[in-house]
Amino acid sequence: MRVTEKGQVTIPKEIRDRLKIGPGSEVDFIADDKGARLVVVARGQAASEEDFESWLRSRSGTFDTGGMTTDEFMQWLRGPRDDLGPR
Repeated sequence: MRVTEKGQVTIPKEIRDRLKIGPGSEVDFIADDKGARLVVVARGQAASEEDFESWLRSRSGTFDTGGMTTDEFMQWLRGPRDDLGPR
């Protein structure tokens, strides 16, 4: 394998298939006495709509803006916009 200018390598298909590495998988490289090992941290799985809905329900009610409107919150978060003239 050749390392790109960005430090990227392509994992050969035979290894991806054997280790069940797919899009979204997380891998890590661990240095040892013999060089480096590729370790699969988490296998990528296509998220289903049900998974997203479940995640969304789990987040419900976890964000409190203290009664601010969206515009007020964005101004609080980002600061006043100095690129706009007076309204």
